[in-house]
Amino acid sequence: MNPTQFTFSVAFMLGLAGLAFHRTHLLSALLCLEGMMLSLFLALSLWTLELNSTSFSASPMILLAFSACEASTGLALLVATARTHGTDRMQSLNLLQC
Repeated sequence: MNPTQFTFSVAFMLGLAGLAFHRTHLLSALLCLEGMMLSLFLALSLWTLELNSTSFSASPMILLAFSACEASTGLALLVATARTHGTDRMQSLNLLQC
């Protein structure tokens, strides 16, 4: 494993660890998800450049489009949660309570 692959895998694992162990606020969970998507985007972009293939060149852009959709949906949920519950703490959110 070369150093760039190691760097992106460590960045992805740090985002995953932050998502798993630091779930106090919804905003911090969304930021961890964005960090994971950014490391995936950069790794996929560099992988496409290393292969010198045009067949995989659309993959990073598709991932970036899905990441933008995920970010906008997450922010919309954050705003809706802050309006209805008054906070974005994950402990105050209950799926069984409407």
